[in-house]
Amino acid sequence: MNSIKLPAEWEKQCGIQLTWPHEATDWNYILDDAVACFCNIAKEIAKRERLLIVCPSEEMVRKQLGDIDYKNITFKEIPSNDTWARDHGAITVFVDGEPYLYDFSFNGWGMKFAANLDNQITRELYVEETFQPNVGYYNMLHFVLEGGSIESDGEGTILTTEECLLSANRNDHFEKEEIEEFLKGVFGADRILWLKNGYLSGDDTDSHVDTLARLCSKDTIAYVSCDDNEDEHYEALKDMENELMEFKQADGKPYKLIALPMAPASYEEDFRLPATYANFLIMNTAVLMPTYNAPVTDKKAMEQLQLAFPDREIVGIDCRTLIRQHGSLHCVTMQFPDGIL
Repeated sequence: MNSIKLPAEWEKQCGIQLTWPHEATDWNYILDDAVACFCNIAKEIAKRERLLIVCPSEEMVRKQLGDIDYKNITFKEIPSNDTWARDHGAITVFVDGEPYLYDFSFNGWGMKFAANLDNQITRELYVEETFQPNVGYYNMLHFVLEGGSIESDGEGTILTTEECLLSANRNDHFEKEEIEEFLKGVFGADRILWLKNGYLSGDDTDSHVDTLARLCSKDTIAYVSCDDNEDEHYEALKDMENELMEFKQADGKPYKLIALPMAPASYEEDFRLPATYANFLIMNTAVLMPTYNAPVTDKKAMEQLQLAFPDREIVGIDCRTLIRQHGSLHCVTMQFPDGIL
């Protein structure tokens, strides 16, 4: 029987993928703002790790990034519908110690948005020899799964949400028990921790776990907490907090829980946007955390994350533009473990 491991995000990485905004994406009405935000993210990544940029035109992106050091940046010109690399990007596993890319089906979060081009990006990257020669590829297009919907501790535990994995137009033909067995099989997991509660207004993903609760180490979970009982999220997030308090580590001990503040409410045309501090990206030496021009809660969130990652620098990046398209920083990135790119 094969040994399969889904690495934790905090394990050693070789780089990060971004899929770049352009005029044919939903960013077109605020494209300059979106490009500016992606440039900020790209520069922080490239200072520390390799960066793979999927884009329609390398020349275009170089002009947008300007006069920076490009030694850590690789460009691949591949068509895309949108920019959510977390969900259309490859999920890397190790089978008997050998690296493989899982290419799951991405269907625009349950057929809400066009994803025909995004769904081909991982295969195109593999065909174009973006990865090391020993990296294998598994076509998993028979199953819809987005990277933002699962968290792994690298030791056999997966954290996810029922709202997403059991939602319509993803894998309706499977019951919960069948999905659990599938996840255990393909990821070598011993157990699945299912969150029944928690949501963010304006979220298109049907409650991706990376907007709500994040594994920070095998014994620590950071999560969004809401203390304002007048806020529409109060009850659902309090119920989620109670669930997290009941969860146990593999050894039976409770998790150390780190509460992240609720970001102040942001709106566009009277619709609330899904601002969340849980949508951070863990890197080798740093954690990139979304900020929302909210000095009090931005500072508090950074302080709380520093508790979870005492040996990493916490770097804030203004993501007010990203939430206008209902995602944030983790959603637009996908990490690759060491030895992949």
